Amino acid sequence: MRYRAVIFMNSARVCSYRFRQFSSSTPWISPLQYLKPAPKKSDPPQETSIIHLEGQRKQKFISHETAINMIKCERDPQGALEIFNKVSEQKGFNHNTATYATILQKLAKSKKFKAVDAVLRQMRFETCKFHEGIFLNLMKHFSKSSSHERVIEMFYLIQPIVREKPSLNAISTCLNLLVESDHIDFVCDIILHCKKCLNLVPNTCIFNILVKHHCKNGNLESAFGVVEEMRNSSISYPNVITYSTLLGGLCKNGRLKEAMELFENMVSKDNILPDALTYNVLINGFCRGGNVDGARKIIVFMRKSGCNPNMFNYSAMMNGFSKEGRLQEAEAVFEEMKSFGLKPDTVGYTTLIDCACRAGRIDEALDLLKEMKESECKADVVTFNVLLGGLSREGRFEEALLMIEKLPFEGVYLNKASYRIVLNCLCQRGELEKATELLSLMLGRGFLPHFATSNEMLVLFCKAGMAEDAAMALLGLVEMGFKPCPDTWMHLVELICRERKLLPVFELLDELLARN
Repeated sequence: MRYRAVIFMNSARVCSYRFRQFSSSTPWISPLQYLKPAPKKSDPPQETSIIHLEGQRKQKFISHETAINMIKCERDPQGALEIFNKVSEQKGFNHNTATYATILQKLAKSKKFKAVDAVLRQMRFETCKFHEGIFLNLMKHFSKSSSHERVIEMFYLIQPIVREKPSLNAISTCLNLLVESDHIDFVCDIILHCKKCLNLVPNTCIFNILVKHHCKNGNLESAFGVVEEMRNSSISYPNVITYSTLLGGLCKNGRLKEAMELFENMVSKDNILPDALTYNVLINGFCRGGNVDGARKIIVFMRKSGCNPNMFNYSAMMNGFSKEGRLQEAEAVFEEMKSFGLKPDTVGYTTLIDCACRAGRIDEALDLLKEMKESECKADVVTFNVLLGGLSREGRFEEALLMIEKLPFEGVYLNKASYRIVLNCLCQRGELEKATELLSLMLGRGFLPHFATSNEMLVLFCKAGMAEDAAMALLGLVEMGFKPCPDTWMHLVELICRERKLLPVFELLDELLARN
């Protein structure tokens, strides 16, 4: 058995190598063309994947499982399609739902949508049983690419190819993707089609999607209208998700009193117990509304009701206190969280660090960063951006610049906001030499300052008489695609002319024109 396994693996590797060779030398061909019989040739056949077993030449049959693994391992989507097509030429081999799902996943992930269409056309002629999960995955891929018409197209392909009506799960998935992208017109069309052609009676999940849509658009009256329709339906009734969505809509619009009344009705009239998500909606709503003490009472009520607060509940509370500058109370919430056995995560620590930075207590924020490392809680780029902002606002630029310089070597990948936070503060404080150093580091790492910041910085260089720094900064920015506004040009040329350096002006203009 062990000997056969080795032979099988070697054969799969040889096949994969041959397919990659073939795919790299020929353009993509629709899978439908492989259904046509190839013309017979008198020349000897090309070399194929062969193993030698006991002196005899024998071609190894590629199973469905092996074909799937080969397609998954192939990085090039073109090569994966060649593997998919070539294995179907084996005598006695027919693709099944698993191989189709694998190749479609590979092509859709690589945004090879024309190839996806060709494979879908071929599926119409197959006799194997397909599952609608293939189309749910395609819907998600098309939604990420903002191809919402294609999302609907995939939904309508379920019945002709799967040969069954779409399930409620498929309908819910399609509707949810459309609602998330604010395509409510398409949502209405899908629901009408399902009612008319599929005899659909919307369930709670589908109703909840509509409630979410109306709340997202601030149309709370329509949302409550959907809830009334749910109550009158025979197969649906509002659940905790329905109420959580409504509560979120009310809190978002500052209708906190109505939110509390709805919360009481949920518990007393409908006998629906709120979960941690429901409480978190209320806590966030009260904190955003400036009523942190009300949010604190919800936490107390939550614990008395037997629902233990989680990290998100406590983080929302700390964030509320942070915005009001109440650092001691935020720290008290942090300690309470730890006392109940909850280990602070990155979000919890970052929230408290932000609170300390807002209060100007940077050393406490840095101590919290050390505590994170000691407790093996990894700080992310958001954590460091908060610290960089705090250090910059307090004028501690040396520490901020040192942090920016060394963090990438410690495995922390900064984003453009990390550099812009410090650069903006340097320009505002007139620390132009440090701004020059940071700009050089920033451009060297492939990050471009904001358009307004770049123009402002160049003007500040000019006003400070830093002609050479301004010229070098402009060259570096232009190389990254920056195009200065006319006022910036005027200040720069005026500065160089004022210093009677006309030759450098012309050289600068020639250089910039050459780069453009």
